[in-house]
Amino acid sequence: MAMPQLQGILESALYVDDKPRSVAFFRDVMGLTIVRDEERLTAFDAGGRSILLIFARKASLDGEDTPGGHIPGHDGAGPLHMAFKVAAGDYDAWRDHLRRAGVAELSEVTWPTGGKSYYFSDPDGHVLEIATPGLWPSY
Repeated sequence: MAMPQLQGILESALYVDDKPRSVAFFRDVMGLTIVRDEERLTAFDAGGRSILLIFARKASLDGEDTPGGHIPGHDGAGPLHMAFKVAAGDYDAWRDHLRRAGVAELSEVTWPTGGKSYYFSDPDGHVLEIATPGLWPSY
């Protein structure tokens, strides 16, 4: 029997110390739209049918009972990494926008495969990246 195929990553989560500060960063600097906002988490439409979840650190350790079943506990520590896809023609505009916003710049890479990456950090020190096509064989 053939292995069933995944359709992509639906959700990615970051765990933050100051949720209102991080929500403002992803809404105002990164331009993401809030699709759900509650005390424990804020969910953003991250484009491409992906959701970015922002959890207050340790707020989800115990899990949560919902009418549909139990969500297991989870959390994360340390600087996590996430890359956002951008069109090659928008790369410079995104980099310039992030610089004007005063975002902490980490590095910039031109990949041998032709893609470009700009690394920066969010208010909690998570390593974020904007990346153009050419970085990976599938992108």
